[in-house]
Amino acid sequence: EKTEKTVSLYSQGVNQSTSGTDKVSAILNLHLATGRIGKAGMGPFSLTGQPNAMGGREVGGLSNTLTAHMEIDNGKDRNIVSEFWNTTNLPVSTGLRAVDIFRAVNDGSIKAIWIMATNPAVTMPEADLVQKALKQCELVVVSDCMSDTQSTRLASVLLPALTWGEKDGTVTNSERCISRQRPFLPAPGEAKADWWIICEVAKRMGFVRAFPYKNPSEIFSEYAALTAYKNNGERLLNISGLMHMDSKDYDSMHPTQWPCIDGQIERVLTDGLFPSASTKATMHPVIPRLPEAQTSDDYPFIMNTGRIRDQWHTMTRTAKSTRLSSHSIEPYVEVHPDDAQALTLVDGSLAKIVSQISELIARVTYASGQQRGNIFVPMHWSDPVAMNARVGALVKANTDPDSGQPEFKQTAVSIEAYKTNWQAFILSSRPVETELSTYRVRVTGDEFQWYECAGDDVVEDWGAHARMLLGTNDTDEWVAYHDKSKGSYRYALLNDGKLIACLFMAADHNLAPRHWLAGLMNKTLSKADRSSLLSGYPPETQDIGPTICACFGVGSATIIEAIKSKSLTSVQEIGALLQAGTDCGSCKPELGKLLHEL
Repeated sequence: EKTEKTVSLYSQGVNQSTSGTDKVSAILNLHLATGRIGKAGMGPFSLTGQPNAMGGREVGGLSNTLTAHMEIDNGKDRNIVSEFWNTTNLPVSTGLRAVDIFRAVNDGSIKAIWIMATNPAVTMPEADLVQKALKQCELVVVSDCMSDTQSTRLASVLLPALTWGEKDGTVTNSERCISRQRPFLPAPGEAKADWWIICEVAKRMGFVRAFPYKNPSEIFSEYAALTAYKNNGERLLNISGLMHMDSKDYDSMHPTQWPCIDGQIERVLTDGLFPSASTKATMHPVIPRLPEAQTSDDYPFIMNTGRIRDQWHTMTRTAKSTRLSSHSIEPYVEVHPDDAQALTLVDGSLAKIVSQISELIARVTYASGQQRGNIFVPMHWSDPVAMNARVGALVKANTDPDSGQPEFKQTAVSIEAYKTNWQAFILSSRPVETELSTYRVRVTGDEFQWYECAGDDVVEDWGAHARMLLGTNDTDEWVAYHDKSKGSYRYALLNDGKLIACLFMAADHNLAPRHWLAGLMNKTLSKADRSSLLSGYPPETQDIGPTICACFGVGSATIIEAIKSKSLTSVQEIGALLQAGTDCGSCKPELGKLLHEL
């Protein structure tokens, strides 16, 4: 009560829950009860995970909504849209939500599915069931800008779509601001805009008159007109002030916040009146309840899932970036050190995480910030990049009864050391065709590929195996080191004095520093480099350590040395000396952590 301007920021930790709707309602109720809605500098603020999450909802991108914030199961809303579109064929009941869609595909109720701009074989809960459903579905159409994803591999028809930098349209941010998105790259090959693809398919199905659009401007004008149609203040979403723009006006459109009526932009709910019959808001009662997934003797840990700093969704695009991939090379699991030690999980070793329905393999990372009994596993990795690493396969499809949102933040699991006979990494500027055993991660390097591998098989002759994997020829120079007593082998291929490929293998995870070797790839080696190559350890001046600042390629070893030698005491001082943290800024928390630890 003492702090008037109060904002509640919440995100997927609240939403992705079997009681997510009640949690959000509780936040809204609190702000309503204290009069903190519709006033500057206060209110509930949902930090959605998509750059156009608001825009998708505005145009009817949910199974229970029509365009312009109208609802399918509301008869008045249906009549408005039916009149506007001059149709009698609108659905009268809500459609299936995402989890239910794939259950229906699996049981054969749905025989054709069109997937656009998503990768459900990875992102959905019970992802193995989703993959099984798509494999047996009679028609699977996938629109994507990438040809190889877990879902495109299951497609009957693959439609090449435009990606962000090639699209022409609008997006709406969380503050209700509509912004023009203009392409800065030409459309590659035969890739087309989503709106064009939908229109052309509709025309070929016989709906020519209903899809006459020639450009995004015409679609936007119709949408703007619908927001105003029979809207007597009952719907806040009204952009009638933009409905008469021609193509030239649309192209030069500035960011505009709705509602925008007759060109005037206004704040909403400032008078305390709400768009309802009584002009009052409705507070919804909530019933506190525990998550569906609970621990047991067999599954004593709670697994949380989420994003990491430099990756986006299922890495179909971001994994192709050397800079973005350099920060977190492999799928990992954060474990509190006390839990890890009780389970004999060594920092940097591999672990197997098992739920009631599936399992995955990830690299152990000690994290004192994790609560005891909890682990965190990022959701990004999938089969095109990493074997046995799909988090969605472990998550049961427990959903909120109102929103249909899955309980991604709460999965009961067990965790144990993953036993292997060997672990290895490969850096190669040539294709490595052989799939290596039960654990493999592929990372994009600078004109080379980086593989992290492990297996429980027995390799009798590592020299012959390495030659087969790396594909040597008569002009290559072969450098080898064997220590059979320790089970350690190192191989390198040089061509014209340049490092072309290398394979380092050991009985456990204690292998040579990779980032140093990655810096030598496709470069002419000095005598010191060649000597270090055999020893498996770099000269101190060449080991920058794991990447902390991806924007400028600054590693942890470089930062630590600078902090110690220059007596740096702030993130700003590190940035001034090394540039780290001075661009996107996402590494600043890690820089602060290094300062604190030293």
